[in-house]
Amino acid sequence: MAKILAVDDSPAIRLMVSSVLKKAGHEVTSAEDGVEASRVADGDAFELVITDVHMPNMNGIELIQCLRGKSAYRHTPLLVLTTESSQEMKQRGRAAGATGWIVKPFDPASLVNAVSRVLGA
Repeated sequence: MAKILAVDDSPAIRLMVSSVLKKAGHEVTSAEDGVEASRVADGDAFELVITDVHMPNMNGIELIQCLRGKSAYRHTPLLVLTTESSQEMKQRGRAAGATGWIVKPFDPASLVNAVSRVLGA
């Protein structure tokens, strides 16, 4: 079981990600944008962060850069879960420090497998 922070501006996606990961035995906290996620991450220790790219206030790439700047999250797996599939955006994600990239819509089993892989489970 891992403590996971799921970040997406869509309430439906947050609910779906949370539900899938809780069924897999994880503890999930949600945030609606990068600003909220950064604040939540400062107040708790997460073993994995899953973020969308396109969000208001602070997007997912900015959030990844922000988290990588915090000593507590320098080596934490950061997965991107987004509709964005362009190579240019994936490269921006990698450059910011993203661990992996999952394109929406996602298959629940694939999400659970990706989470297990990056957590080394």
